[in-house]
Amino acid sequence: MPVPLAPYPTPPAPYTPPANGAQSQLVCSGCRNLLLYPVGATSVCCAVCNAVTVVPPPGTEMAQLVCGGCHTLLMYIRGATSVQCSCCHTVNLALEANQVAHVNCGNCRMLLMYQYGARSVKCAVCNFVTSAGVRLSKCCRTEVQELKLLYTLVDY
Repeated sequence: MPVPLAPYPTPPAPYTPPANGAQSQLVCSGCRNLLLYPVGATSVCCAVCNAVTVVPPPGTEMAQLVCGGCHTLLMYIRGATSVQCSCCHTVNLALEANQVAHVNCGNCRMLLMYQYGARSVKCAVCNFVTSAGVRLSKCCRTEVQELKLLYTLVDY
């Protein structure tokens, strides 16, 4: 007795880009070029190196930094503590905006960014080491001033 065959499954609908033409961007996993793609795509094929890069799920916040080893632009999921460069394999510290501070180089005046709390920072341009200094909040400055005043009053 013949077994009835199930009908062929309907093929998935081809991807249709959003009507408003919204685009997003990510870095190619092969050649590190910046790729533009329509919002809703799940992967992107690079026109330069043909590498297929998977698009992060919708709602994933991305951040970017420049690799300290080879100066390549790296994109990563926001909240990561470190990012390894796929080009030179340098492990880069990924800091949020509230974890970094700025100071001008004591030699060439280049604006330097460093991890908050560091005592000094070395300039990548002229190799000068600048003291980061300790910055106190307003309440702490008041307490220090009060302690100095008390010390002055007690001093013989």
